[in-house]
Amino acid sequence: MDLPVMPPVKPMLAKSVRKIPPGMQYEAKWDGFRALVHRDGDEIEIGSRTGKSLARYFPELVAALKENLPDRCVVDGEVVVVSGGRLDFDRLSERIHPAASRVKMLAETTPASFVAFDLLALGDEALLDTPLTERRSALVRSLSTARPPVHLAPATTDPALAQEWFERFEGAGLDGVIAKPLDLPYRPDARLMFKIKHERTADVVLAGFRFHTSGPIVGSLLLGLYDGHGALQHVGVCAAFPMKRRAELVEELEPLRMPDPEGHPWAAWAEESAHESARLPGAQSRWTGKKDLSWVPLRPERVLEVKYDHMEGDRFRHTAQFARWRPDREPESCTYAQLEEVVGYDLAEVLGTSPAG
Repeated sequence: MDLPVMPPVKPMLAKSVRKIPPGMQYEAKWDGFRALVHRDGDEIEIGSRTGKSLARYFPELVAALKENLPDRCVVDGEVVVVSGGRLDFDRLSERIHPAASRVKMLAETTPASFVAFDLLALGDEALLDTPLTERRSALVRSLSTARPPVHLAPATTDPALAQEWFERFEGAGLDGVIAKPLDLPYRPDARLMFKIKHERTADVVLAGFRFHTSGPIVGSLLLGLYDGHGALQHVGVCAAFPMKRRAELVEELEPLRMPDPEGHPWAAWAEESAHESARLPGAQSRWTGKKDLSWVPLRPERVLEVKYDHMEGDRFRHTAQFARWRPDREPESCTYAQLEEVVGYDLAEVLGTSPAG
């Protein structure tokens, strides 16, 4: 491979803001795996945000990218899986599997798509210093004949339309809007774009915690909600605390600690078969490998309010933010019924009804 921008390249990033800023290019915020695709003839590399190669996990995309991208280019985009007309991050995560036979099977049963939204190089020309508007025009021209599963991300300079996307597209599994200054060069690993995400609150049950990697202080709180059958389901974590507060929490939560998981709603986490569901707090992530995900069970008697952006199925898609303790709430009152229901929206319309340029 011999391109003007060679792998690995870290993607340009965005910082959170509360409102859609004026005078920019706006795109939907895709909920998938960020990926930088390098193509040089028959050579294709799909690099993750961390620099790891994703190519072996998505063989169907390697073939599709050869068919739809310019012969020599570097494209920034998102690998996604669509299920039932919306993005499905859980099914996408399942695609990361060590067994070649499993990879082959999943490529057929849950094929991925690639949504392109920036162009870093074309032919022999590096475009890192080229303004966004020119990169966008070149990307539109380069993908003018592209067909699914390779898509051009919709973009607009109309803030009113961006606000409409923000309100409607969540039903298709997207999680907000990205705003990019029109004259922005491409700067790897720099937070020069802006992201506007949905923010909601929920009252959840504290059912355990994990220790921090640095020592015997709280790393993350494990959160639960009661389902319609009275079972406490693990819905996610909140983890952003100052170091001093992490130490205080260990002492504060000591009266709730259980000597062992017996009798805890999530006691089954100790059984190896339970980890296959990836629902329990002891489940191991394919991304973390052998990282210790053991946890400290707490009697589920305390309620806290958290901020979250959106749900992925019946769990928080991202780490929730601690808001406050809720001593006025009973744990059993913390159910899924309190969560806002998002109106469904077909992803095909997201990719087919908005202006391409």
